[in-house]
This record gives sequence, C-alpha cells and structure tokens, in this order.
Amino acid sequence: MNTDKRIDALTKRLDYIKDIFKNQENVNVAMLSSELGECNELRSKISHQDLERQLVRLEDLFSFLEVKLEKELTPMDRVRIVRHPQRICLTDILENVYDNYTELGGLGEFSIDPAMVIAQACIARRVGNKIVNQPVMVIGQEKGHGQEFRNGGSVKPWGNAKALHYMKVAEAEGIPIHTYIFTPGSYPVEEYPGAAQQIAKNIYGMSRINVPIVAVISEGGSGGAEAIGLADRRLMLSHGYYSVISPEGAAAIEANLHRGERVSEELITRCARRLCITAEDNFRLGYVDRIIREPVLGARPHNYDFFRKLRSEIIRATNEACISAKWKKPFRATFLRHKSSEEDLFMRWDLSGRARTRLVERRHEKFRNLSTSAYMDNRSLVLKMGSALQGVAWSTRSWVLYNMIGRVVRFAKQGVEGIQSEAHLIKNRTSRLLKNGNGKSVSENKISREMRDKLLCLSGPCGGPCLEDGQWKYRSPQSSADRTLTCPNSKEEGCLDLWGPDLFGDFGGVCSTCGHHFPMEYQWYLYNVFNYAEGFEFNSGIESANPLDYEGFDLKLNEIRKKTGLRSSCITFETRMEDINAVVICIAAPFRGGSIGAAEGEKIIRAAERAQRKQLPLIAYVHGTAGIRIQEGTHGVIQMPRCTMAVRRYMDAGGLYLVVYDTNSYGGSVASFLGCSPYQFGIRSSRIGFAGPRVISETIGMNVHPNYHIAWNALARGHIQGIWDRREMSKNVHQSLLTMGGRNLYYR
Repeated sequence: MNTDKRIDALTKRLDYIKDIFKNQENVNVAMLSSELGECNELRSKISHQDLERQLVRLEDLFSFLEVKLEKELTPMDRVRIVRHPQRICLTDILENVYDNYTELGGLGEFSIDPAMVIAQACIARRVGNKIVNQPVMVIGQEKGHGQEFRNGGSVKPWGNAKALHYMKVAEAEGIPIHTYIFTPGSYPVEEYPGAAQQIAKNIYGMSRINVPIVAVISEGGSGGAEAIGLADRRLMLSHGYYSVISPEGAAAIEANLHRGERVSEELITRCARRLCITAEDNFRLGYVDRIIREPVLGARPHNYDFFRKLRSEIIRATNEACISAKWKKPFRATFLRHKSSEEDLFMRWDLSGRARTRLVERRHEKFRNLSTSAYMDNRSLVLKMGSALQGVAWSTRSWVLYNMIGRVVRFAKQGVEGIQSEAHLIKNRTSRLLKNGNGKSVSENKISREMRDKLLCLSGPCGGPCLEDGQWKYRSPQSSADRTLTCPNSKEEGCLDLWGPDLFGDFGGVCSTCGHHFPMEYQWYLYNVFNYAEGFEFNSGIESANPLDYEGFDLKLNEIRKKTGLRSSCITFETRMEDINAVVICIAAPFRGGSIGAAEGEKIIRAAERAQRKQLPLIAYVHGTAGIRIQEGTHGVIQMPRCTMAVRRYMDAGGLYLVVYDTNSYGGSVASFLGCSPYQFGIRSSRIGFAGPRVISETIGMNVHPNYHIAWNALARGHIQGIWDRREMSKNVHQSLLTMGGRNLYYR
C-alpha cells in the first residue's frame, strides 16, 4: 500500500513537471517519464525489496533532475508555475503562516466577491514566558485549487471595494495590513462602480492609509495587482511574476491579431522574456524590496518549510516598516539588517500619531524615487539645478503670500465686509425715510454690441494656429477639405449633410442637428480652450525611452517623434485662462495612443508638484489614452501608484484637480491618477472604461454592446460628474475653476 502511494506521488510530480514545461522537448523530462514507466511495468514482476530500492533510486533521480530543471526555467515557465492549480493560494497561507484567523465579508461562494478574501488574523509571538498575539488584517486575491467560483483570482469592482473598506477598518484599529497578490488582472466589467474607477479609489486610498502595509506578490497582473499593491514593503516569491500585462496579451498586441486568430507560443515566450517580469528582474529594477526563495519548481501546499520562511519574512518586513516610521532604535535597526530570522526580535506594531504621519511620508518618498532612470531628461545640469531652486522659491513665495500675508488679509476683509454690510443696512433704512414720491431709481447697463467669432479664424489653407483679434486660435486642417460630410446619426435624427469648412470651423466639429462630435485634434483644445499660445510649456526635455531595450521599440519611438513632433504623449504647461492661472496636463492620443510610461509619469508628477508649490489649479485633458505602455513593463505599471500619490498630495494640500476625457480613454491611467479625481467630466465624444471592447471580448469571452463605454454610461455609474459639449468647454472649464476646488488656490 505504501509503495502504491509513493508511485502515485511520483506520477503527480511528473504530471506537474510536464505542465510546467508544456510542449517543450526536454531530455530530463523524457528521462523521468521513461524511468517511471519502466518502474510501473516492473512493479508486479519484482520482489517487494527490489521495488523499494527502485523507488528510492527513482525518488533521488526526481529530486536531482528537479533541481537541474529549476535552473532551466524561462520567464514563461514561471508564469505557468504561478497559474498551476497545485500552486499555493491565500487559504494555504492563512492556514500555515498565521496562528488564527477569521474570514470577513462572506465565505466561499457566498462572499460579495469570492476572488477577494479578507481575514482578521493573529501572529503569536513569545516574549519571555508570555505569548503575545499580534493582530493583522490579511487581504488578497484567492485563486483556490480548482474552485471555479473564485474566477481565477480576477477581482470584480465590488471585491476591490471590499478590500478598501477593510483597509480602512485596519487603519481605525491601528493594525498592520498584509496583502497577497494572486491575480492575472482585474475583471474588466464596467457595472457600478466600474473596474477602472474602483482601482483608482483603492490606489488613492492606500496612499494615505497610515498603518504599515506589506505586500507579497506571486502573480501580479497590472491594475489587479496595483489595487492592493501600494505598500511600504513589497516582497516577491522567487517563481512569481509582476507585469504590466500578461505575456499572451502583449503577444496579441505585438501580432496585431484580428478576432478569432491565435498567437504563436514562440511569440508569447519571447514577450515574457522582453517584459522583464520575473522576481529577479523586478528586484534589479527596484520595484520589490526582497525576494522570498521558494522550493524547486515553486511552492505547493505540502512545502511546510516554505511557510515558516514566509512567516519569518512577513514579520521582518512589518518590523522594518514600523522601524522606518518610529524614532530610530540603533540596536533593533542593526539586528534587522543582519538577522534573517525574526523569531528572536519582538516589536509592537502600533504607531503613534507622529509615527503614522512619518510612515505615509516615507511611502510617498519611496514611490516618488522609483523609475527615475527609465526616461531621458535632455536638460543641462544648470537647468536642472535652476528648476530645483525655482521650486523652493515658489514654495516660499506661496507660503508667504497666501498663508502668512493672505491670512491677515482674509481676516481684515471679513471684518471690513461685516462693517460694510451693517453700513449698507443703515443706509437703506435711512433712504426709505427720506425718499419722496418723485424719486427714481436708475440703473444703467452698458452692453457691448461687438461680437467675436472665436472658432473661425483666417489661417493658411492647411489649418493650424492662427491670430484672431490679437489672440492665437487653432483651425483644424480638416476644415480645408472642400467636401460634405454625413453625420453617423443622419438616419435616426435626419441630420443634413455638413460642409467641411463649416463643420470643422464655425461648428467646432459638432453636428448642428444632433450634436454628434466628430474627432478633433488635441491642438484645437490646447489653443481654443487652454490658451496654449500664451502659456509656458515646462519639462519638455523629458523624453520617452526604451528602458527594457524592447526589440524594435526604439524604431517605433523615432517614427512617432518625427510624425507628431512630440517627445512623449504628455504635454505639461502653465497658462492663463480668463485671468486665472492654471497648470495643464494634456495626454495626446497621436503619440503611441496616449499610453503612459516613465517619462509621462515623471511629467505628471512634476506638474502636480508645480501646481502645489504655486497654489494653482491642476487640469488634466485626456485627448485619448490606451493605458500603460506595455513595452516599458513594470516601469510603466509603477506609474499608477506614483502619479496617484502625487495628485493625492496635491489635493490634500487644498488644490483643485480637474479631469476632462475625450475620445477613447481606457486602461491603467484611467484606473489610477485620472480616475481618483473628484471632478471628472467627459466630452460627448468620449468613451471611458477599464478595458476596450476587444480586450473584454478576448479576456472574458463576452461581446459588449457598441455603446458600452459611452460617456452617458460612465455618467450613470458615477465615474464622471458631467458631459460637456466641445463648443462650451472653455466656458465650462472657467466655470469649474470659479465654483469647484480646494481652499488654498490663490484666487480663492
């Protein structure tokens, strides 16, 4: 009976190895298969003692060749390891790492989202002769072992909302948060509150959670990982992967497949290598703090030594996060640096109010310093130093002008306004007593009869910027086409054909009958709405690069630079609109679909810092964005928390952050620094969501309605707060600056 169990165990080990090295001709795997087959044939022909010796030899051979196969693992092999049903899952960790736990927010299939598991757990520590239970909040995606209702660890919006809710519970109780990332990516559904909007809320909320957060990454797929991955310490399992997109998704984009076509295994394997997704790659790039070594060919539920190691690393990481926030204790800090086991060091994980503030500041500094080498900054050293000194000067000027002097001025104004109000009341009552029957009240309003057409201007035949009444405007090159265009809604709405110069000139690209918005260039908005010609563009020397040396990407960057004249998809400038200064971020779709990489992330962060120092409103106009740039790998995906933390700090300082979407706005940028704004609006032509129709169809096999992502649906689920007509955008932006926003803007 014992020999049967041992042969069965070896058979399972061989099946596991074959699953990992799928469709690969490997001599070691072939040898194991041959030896095991031979043993099965001989088991009934040889004596029990000979079978025992054969099994011992075979088990030693398995152990030896597994170590050899471990060294041959490719990045795609590691992807198959973390996706395998025998891979450890969150329930295994709760059972073996923590001493006690209670699952919250539902159990199994009856949870609000079974793919997201929350548990209040305890870690028991011995202090002298006493046992101390240290409570923690454990949050993570659960893939289960063949449990289909877990949805493969793909969390729906309400699952991420549940995670954020219990993070705030942990914050209120003052206990650390341990997050475990086991997800290929979030479920791309736009039912309320919407996948992108909820991920943005999670990142925004985690940036200010003032208790220690430790994240452990096994399978980290893009926005699904970032929804619970913003942490003070980020650990990664040695066979895990952390990526901007799955290798299959990257291969599909590279091959530019049409519906029904399948990508080759060779291209998938090549993309997995190019994206630098392994634990060693991410540790080298600085996106994880430490790697937790697993047993050969990955951790499985029977690897109890691994769970002891994981427990030790989790305790160590939590101690490090606490020590970084508390006043330095040299002996403990030295012990942490040189001690691999944490069982001898006990530290309480509760933090004072000041320590919690320091913890959040350290978290901001940590993410601010990431990916700073993944873009090109062409400015000279003198300009860089001048920019830094200028920032300090702006901060000092704003503090003196708006805080110190401004506070006195505001107090004086309040007193004067009170006196003026009383005087006005006395004057009115006196005038009523003295008023005679012949008194007349005369009010003169001088209304100017001069009207200016701000959309139509005399420019060259090809369109572009032009002067009109002393102001620079932009005339679309489409207006030079001497032809008529038919509105897509003509059959339903009875729209008349429109002459090109009228449509793209006087009408601003909007159908005069039904209001359908034809596509317009981003320059139209820059000149006609944001007064770009009168503004000052900054950080234009920061340029998109190819930090992973992704094959063929340098050529594509050079081509798009020549075609668009842009160095990145992000344009940042300071401008003046209707006597109000503002900092504007424009994401331009013509440059790689408006995708966000390290250069764009750095420009967005610097724009938020500039707006905060100068106490200016911050406006993001999204002409279109395809999300995070996959060719930059984790250099791209890390911009989600980096930029969100920057705009969060700006808003916490009392600034106004306004986002306006246009055309197709999808992906990680909408699910982070764009989606976290409390003031989001869409042009009528906008389509907003977490993933486009093609991605949704390929991911979950569901064909979505053509109007699934239109602005009206985004408004209905609360993602945006209003829908604007393009022709009225300038007026609406100005109205927003006057009626919305924070307390510290200079014009308040």
